[in-house]
Amino acid sequence: MTADATPALVEDKQTAAGPRVRKGSAYPRYLAGKVAGALVSLLAVLVTSFFLFRLIPGDPVKTMTGGRQVSAEQLAAYREEFGLDLPLWRQFTDYCAKALTGDLGTSYQFRTPVVDKITEALPNTLLLTVTAFVLYTALGILLGTRSAWRRGGTGDRVNTGLALTLYSIPSFWLGLLLIVVLSVGIGPVPGMFPTGGMESGGEEGFAYVLDVAHHLVLPVVTLVAVEYGQTLLVTRSALLDEMGSDYLTTARAKGLRDDLVRRRHAVPNALLPTVTLIFINLGRTVAGVILVETVFSWPGLGGLFYQALSVPDLPLVQGLFFVFAAAVIVMNTLADLVYPLLDPRVAR
Repeated sequence: MTADATPALVEDKQTAAGPRVRKGSAYPRYLAGKVAGALVSLLAVLVTSFFLFRLIPGDPVKTMTGGRQVSAEQLAAYREEFGLDLPLWRQFTDYCAKALTGDLGTSYQFRTPVVDKITEALPNTLLLTVTAFVLYTALGILLGTRSAWRRGGTGDRVNTGLALTLYSIPSFWLGLLLIVVLSVGIGPVPGMFPTGGMESGGEEGFAYVLDVAHHLVLPVVTLVAVEYGQTLLVTRSALLDEMGSDYLTTARAKGLRDDLVRRRHAVPNALLPTVTLIFINLGRTVAGVILVETVFSWPGLGGLFYQALSVPDLPLVQGLFFVFAAAVIVMNTLADLVYPLLDPRVAR
């Protein structure tokens, strides 16, 4: 090798090493950008929630009196107690200052801090949404994989058609239908499940767990039926894109069983879009559980939001709206942060 060639090799190595250094620093920049974007979105939600719900017609103070005869002095005292007598700009600055310290105000109807009411109802919502989320994600991935691997068959047509049909049905309508058929009973079908609530009362220990599970069946079935179709369709589409790849042909040529090729090679690569969808669905399920909880009288954040909206209990409505929006924003951000770990090209 000549001496003239040595500088060229050194230069090539330095050039090759350069992108690796930049690639290593790409993810922190990507991470910082996504987190900054999420924080800006949360601040925008905080501002929007204050003005949005003040467009609701009605006087919260008069609603709280329950139609009783109340003097003008008493109404004025109520407005002063909750800060409703202040100018709108002053209410807004006070709201933002308190919210940044974790204080979302005091509920008009419950006379307790909004954070306490949210903390009280949050476990019930998580029980419902996480149970449904695990079931419809597993069901969607399993059926989507089978449909793609046997595309065009009877099972594929049935699964795809059923998923599209259920995905297009409003969750509240399906919930009401399940109550009529499986709770009230219709024709030869007896009522087997409670019409609403989370517990019957008076149960303890393992009997209490079974009672809650009994009440949980219909809300979970409603969410699973409506939500699993999207996961199925995305998984099926991603796997169909992978099935024509050369590495699968090579795996079959080596004598690997078809089932092994699917489980070890095709499915892991096809699940990349599904992983993103999983995070997004979790946040969307938490935010979209309002109708289901209202239909089944489930004592979670959704039912609390509906109850607060009917007053309107402005601090509670604002706090719940912020929680729902934050769930979607946080899950979307986590999906953005996890995806480059699965496919490094995203962060470049």
